[in-house]
Amino acid sequence: MYYFDHCASTPPHEEVIRTMAEVMAKHYANPSSLHRSGQEARNLLERARAAVAALFPGTEAKEWIFTSGGTEGNNIAIAGAARQNRKRGNHLITSEVEHPSVYDTFKALEREGFRVTYVPVDSRGVVSAADVEAALTDETILVSIMHVNNEVGAIQPIADIGRLLKQRRGILFHVDGVQSVGKLPVDPAGWNVDLFTASAHKVKGPRGVGLLYVRQGTAIAPLVVGGSQERELRPGTENVPAIVASAKAFRMAMESQPERAERMQRLRERLLGSIEAIPELVLNGGTEPASAAPHVVNFSYPGMKPEVIVHMLEKHRILASTKSACSSKSEEPSRVLMAMHGSHERAASGIRLSFGDEHGEADLEWLCSMLRKVVEKLKPLERKG
Repeated sequence: MYYFDHCASTPPHEEVIRTMAEVMAKHYANPSSLHRSGQEARNLLERARAAVAALFPGTEAKEWIFTSGGTEGNNIAIAGAARQNRKRGNHLITSEVEHPSVYDTFKALEREGFRVTYVPVDSRGVVSAADVEAALTDETILVSIMHVNNEVGAIQPIADIGRLLKQRRGILFHVDGVQSVGKLPVDPAGWNVDLFTASAHKVKGPRGVGLLYVRQGTAIAPLVVGGSQERELRPGTENVPAIVASAKAFRMAMESQPERAERMQRLRERLLGSIEAIPELVLNGGTEPASAAPHVVNFSYPGMKPEVIVHMLEKHRILASTKSACSSKSEEPSRVLMAMHGSHERAASGIRLSFGDEHGEADLEWLCSMLRKVVEKLKPLERKG
């Protein structure tokens, strides 16, 4: 199979699998237990936390919380920050193209009485820092903008937004970095980010582990109570084997990030050229490296149901996706593509292809040739419709 759905999840690295199995076999004690076995598990947990902090310059181990993944981390960060700081204001800012775990959290907060501004994006899917600044009010307590969009790969101006928010004291800044860690350079502390989320299974780690950076001095309310683990922000017995394995996965991904980005950019440019040569298809998102991440390509076949294309590609051993995995079963058009283009037909026919470490030139040649073949087969259906 040719797996081109790395934005949804990645195949775990063999070293990560071995590490997880070894820790699971040897260190099964509860890390909160006082006996020696429990303390050995605790030491492994804290070593993993320190290893994670070392990957992000300017951060400390005590600022990193282990969660179950990006969705939980985003919920804790956004809802926790909003509720904790409500006495200072009730206005929140996010973008129209956030992942469902962010977007739906803001919708839930609106039902609690918060006022939310959804900043628009341009045709590349990119937010303007000026639009974020224009949306700020004296009641604003939180801004949440993702680093890399999970559907089209749009890179948001996080550093610019961080600089303008630094001048407005009291406004917390959250960044969803799930799709950028290991693909692009990330610098939460340098960007003036207060809350930052990542997910291990996007970087060849195990499912069920995420990272939440909480800058020292940032107060957020817990969503779940009943334990003192993870600074009481994520109570419950820590999954030590998965956490240790995830720390290794993050390290491997971030150490090899520059080489990965360069290689994936070459593959992306090859795929972009092939799609542009097929008249029936239209690209979604920016084509320049500055505006789009190297591992994602999104296109539409207006008038054609995307699941038809996905299933036809699968017959050629190519695995692709439509929108985010969290909402791929929904028949609604892509909210992200609607925000970018305003075209229902285009938003209802988007296809996402995302690369991984295993892909090379030969894989891209097969993908491009099969994509042309699929479109040729679908053209009679288009005319018939």
